Amino acid sequence: MVVETGMRRRSFLQAMTATAAAAAVPFAAAQEAAGAAATPAQAGRFRLKFAPHLDMFEASAGKDPIDQIRFMADSGFTAFEDNGLMQRPPALQERIGNALAQAGMTMGVFVIDAGDNWKVSYATGKPEFRERFVQACRDAVEVARRVNAKWMTVVPGFSDDTLPRGLQTGHVIDAYRAGAEILEPHGLTMVMEPLSDRPELFLRTSAQAYEIARAIDSPTCRILYDIYHMQRNEGNLIAHIDLTWDEIAYFQIGDVPGRNEPGTGEINYRNVLAHIHARMREQGRDFVFGMEHGKSQDGVAGERKLIQAYREVDVG
Repeated sequence: MVVETGMRRRSFLQAMTATAAAAAVPFAAAQEAAGAAATPAQAGRFRLKFAPHLDMFEASAGKDPIDQIRFMADSGFTAFEDNGLMQRPPALQERIGNALAQAGMTMGVFVIDAGDNWKVSYATGKPEFRERFVQACRDAVEVARRVNAKWMTVVPGFSDDTLPRGLQTGHVIDAYRAGAEILEPHGLTMVMEPLSDRPELFLRTSAQAYEIARAIDSPTCRILYDIYHMQRNEGNLIAHIDLTWDEIAYFQIGDVPGRNEPGTGEINYRNVLAHIHARMREQGRDFVFGMEHGKSQDGVAGERKLIQAYREVDVG
């Protein structure tokens, strides 16, 4: 089985060589100018830290999570994210962490799950919900240690329409401040994600998340700007990114409509990512860009198409 998986990975990468080589010309030229020959692996590395998730390349790499991570690295990706990491056995978390370290990949977000993030609502102010969240933050510290993670996604759940909006915001601030007290000594950062999945979710805009982050006033609580969700909820992406820039710590990607790879919808990802990259260079900042989306095509061909889509929007 290991041999078969390795053969599939090599065959896929050979098929991608011509495509990747064209995208890698600027990097190779820079290496040659520095007097060093660029190896194929170096030439194929993405300039931005795009982070795939498990099962995204299962057709090419097989079902084993570690083989999938190796395939991601071989394909040029330098980061990885896993929303469901907290639900995975500790032994698998350790294996994932070791695989990322060996591949030189950055661990992106995982979700701090307090049992059911679609039912636990911090906007209600219920003490039992806040305590569940605080305990989940304690558990997340150990998970983060196993994979060398720095960022964890948090969502406050549904609105409570029996309460004024300002009170709900205050309750969310109280819960996140309590979580920040757990995470801050470990240098970890929770990133709040406004969502578009359902209108009754409390956190829906970058301005809301900015307000909460400012109130908590800690580097431990920042914004996850998911470009897919924000295109649906507020649009005018570059302007909103600029307005909330100081509190953004992480980005995620998905095109609209369909929530698939860049180039399958209406978002001009080349322009959006170029704008973010220009600001990154100005301020010496760095971001992971989570690939939180599906594929527009199944199978190996769809995975090849996805990689090519990211070659076309990679900037730097």
